[in-house]
Amino acid sequence: MRGRSTERERIGGLLADGRRGNSGALLLHGEAGIGKSALLDWAAGQAGGARVLRVEGIESEMELAYGGLHQLFLPVLDLVDGLPPAQAAALRAVFGLTADEVRDSFTVGLAVLTMLSEAAADGPLLCLVDDAQWVDQPSVDMLTFAARRLRAEGVVMLFAVRDGAPGATVKGLPGLLVEGLDRTAAAELLTGLPPYAADRVLEEAGGNPLALIELSAALTPAQRAGRLGPLALPETAAALRGRIQDGFLEQVGRLPETARLVLLVAAADDTGSLGTVLEAARELGAGVEDLEPAERAGLVVLSGELVRFRHPLVRYAAYRSAPLARRIAAHRALAGALGEAGQPHRRAWHLAAAATGPDEGVAEELERVAEWAGNRQAMASASAAYERAAQLTADRDLRARRLVQAARKAADAGQDERCGALADQVPLPLADQEVAADFARARAVVELGYRSPAAAARILLDSADATGAGHPGATASLLVDAVHAAYSGGDAALMAEAAARAPGLPVLAVPALLFGGDAPDVPGALAALRPLVAATDAAGTGEADTDTPGVMERLMTGIHCLLAGDHPTARRVALGAVAHCRDQGISGWLPTALDLLVRTELALGRHEEATARATEALRLAEYYDLAHRASHLRAALALAAAVRGEEEQVRALTEEALGYARPRGVGRAAADALWARGLLELGLGRAQAALDELAAARQEIGHPLLCLPLLPDLVEAAVRAGRPERAARAAGVLDEWAGALGRPALGALAARCRALTGPDGSAEEHFTAALALHGGGDRDGEGNGNTDGHGDGDGNAFDRARTALLYGEWLRRLRRQLDAREQLRSALDGFEALGARPWAERARSELGAAGGETVLTTRQDGPISLLSPQEREVVRLAATGASNREIAAQLFLSPRTVGHHLYRAFPKLGIGSRTELAALLAA
Repeated sequence: MRGRSTERERIGGLLADGRRGNSGALLLHGEAGIGKSALLDWAAGQAGGARVLRVEGIESEMELAYGGLHQLFLPVLDLVDGLPPAQAAALRAVFGLTADEVRDSFTVGLAVLTMLSEAAADGPLLCLVDDAQWVDQPSVDMLTFAARRLRAEGVVMLFAVRDGAPGATVKGLPGLLVEGLDRTAAAELLTGLPPYAADRVLEEAGGNPLALIELSAALTPAQRAGRLGPLALPETAAALRGRIQDGFLEQVGRLPETARLVLLVAAADDTGSLGTVLEAARELGAGVEDLEPAERAGLVVLSGELVRFRHPLVRYAAYRSAPLARRIAAHRALAGALGEAGQPHRRAWHLAAAATGPDEGVAEELERVAEWAGNRQAMASASAAYERAAQLTADRDLRARRLVQAARKAADAGQDERCGALADQVPLPLADQEVAADFARARAVVELGYRSPAAAARILLDSADATGAGHPGATASLLVDAVHAAYSGGDAALMAEAAARAPGLPVLAVPALLFGGDAPDVPGALAALRPLVAATDAAGTGEADTDTPGVMERLMTGIHCLLAGDHPTARRVALGAVAHCRDQGISGWLPTALDLLVRTELALGRHEEATARATEALRLAEYYDLAHRASHLRAALALAAAVRGEEEQVRALTEEALGYARPRGVGRAAADALWARGLLELGLGRAQAALDELAAARQEIGHPLLCLPLLPDLVEAAVRAGRPERAARAAGVLDEWAGALGRPALGALAARCRALTGPDGSAEEHFTAALALHGGGDRDGEGNGNTDGHGDGDGNAFDRARTALLYGEWLRRLRRQLDAREQLRSALDGFEALGARPWAERARSELGAAGGETVLTTRQDGPISLLSPQEREVVRLAATGASNREIAAQLFLSPRTVGHHLYRAFPKLGIGSRTELAALLAA
């Protein structure tokens, strides 16, 4: 550990926190041989009485779904029996202990989190993940999922990854770059070398500890004595990685032939099982005695029933130094050994490695591996298996189908860039229209994720036209996807064009009636929406028939409800879509479903809830590199931040959202970002700036129904900026749609805008009508949830407070001070309860001018406001009687972290037990 004081201090701090019951994670990254593994070894030595679990990535095992996770938990596998039943079943399935399918990858992640927490029940736990770039991606995903949610379990997780190496990616963890040693520390590793030899090794190694050790070990006795000059090194420094590899190759090359052969088998193996290695080696004429020279040379370590290479580069040298024919023979021997051991998935990969050309039998085995991995939500592994199967397929059409499957699984895994690369390999044209439809979806995923929503919709429309009436299911699915892409772009005309191809399909009838034809048919659209809502409701209660709506049908139903102004029903449908994604393990769609839920929360004035949901969704979108969806979520977060008056936050979020959305035509995200800026300016009293931003937002999407939510803000900004003609036009559009849709919340906003733009003689009538339609500002947002225009469940406390503010201002201008105070006090209380600071300041200023009391009030949620958002969610669920484990499952935390949040929340709330929570929240 010479020269590693910074790294040791950072790791030592984490270990000390772990002993105090806190959790933490760190990603050590750097080039090969820089000392990452040594730092993990040092951490294990410093762990004291902590339990240590370790997994080491093996390049040949990368595509074996959950192999790394199984290796890590092998010493504590008995803890699985103590997990909640759903979590235990999920882990048994992914470990291959049962034949069950895994429908929810988040349950696997939660099971990993609970396993780590349980493993630390009796004391701190240290988890070491070495060469994470060679651990299978599903295992890395689940371990990082857990690492980001650990809080108070006493679990420390250290990951080591080689920079620049292909393989699994580790995201979302704090990192520490491990760099080369300085010359003084490096020289201390070269004791016994004469100055000339030491100087040359120092020059070539560049501070890389492994290079220092291996280059010096590769010197001949004459070179070590310094009697030959120059050394057997190039006169100009070669690539460091190549020099390290040469050192390993030199050491492997000195071994007897049979020792090299058994090393080759061990290098090709992905189990680490000494028995498997020896059984395969016997087929090639080698035995256990042939491992002795490699063991004496320190190239391998034998312990119990395992064989382990000292360093991954030793494995690489042992494998790559062998001729191709021997490598193929080693894989065939291993396939035979693993087949007898009942490990068909590993056997298939070895057969694939041994294949030198098309082999349909092996391709079929790999396709079964892909199906097995897909059923366990290991989409990256499934994609890799489909891709390799395609490479071994001679039949052109069959190869195309397997490549398309590989691309779609890559998209499901969040690997959009790889999805595009696989799609580029598909041989065209495609004879099978079902395969062609899947191919179009894969191309559209990439187009939507990286480039243009309109182009994605065009790809899907063209495919739908080509698929034709002979495949109605595929055609309908393509058209629905096209409408969704067009909606993301804010392109109503394109939505109508897609929907017009199948207007008889219920999910397409709504946009066809709203956006198609010479005039919108609102009653027809509302009638078409009712059976869609009924179907999603039935699915949520388990009463659906065989035609259970899929994720896209659920999303579009929620979007249609939003367009119809039925916000409570939209929220209910969105909650169902989120639950569906979690239940089915469709993690790639979860950020989109959460985004829909965020929109409904914003529409209902539930800004804190919207912020919490959007924050979770943005984390997921960033984790899966879903830049398109992230732009929508940043705009939504900006809208909530604008209500709170967080100017710096709004600027940062909207700048990032617009930077992505505008060049790609993501009209919805761009419009929402500009709306957030306009709302911020309006709240801060800068009317002209607000009008400019809101007018720009309206231009991004154009169609009045799509921009309907921002029209009340535009009307108010135009009035305050002295542009009554612009206010009147926008108010007229809002009034027309509010009358057609018949929703009380929209009616309230339209009445408010009529009060602002009409003559003073009728203003009071409109203001009082607006307040009546607002109702009490329903905070629950559930209401009746009908789609027929009746029911008062879509009250919005923020909108109601704004109407009261405008009414109070109007009354004050007429010198009706007492009446004005009543409305302004109501507005001030409403804004303060919502944390809408700039709006509260406006109300306070107006109230003071009207002669009212302006002393700061306390937010209506009292001590609850002292809690962090995470503590608030935990407390809310605990008040319902949920156990720590139940809360952990819902919030994707460990039970210990839930307990930690409650421990911190109780003193803030002034209570001492869970039984007091329900009464406190009710008060």
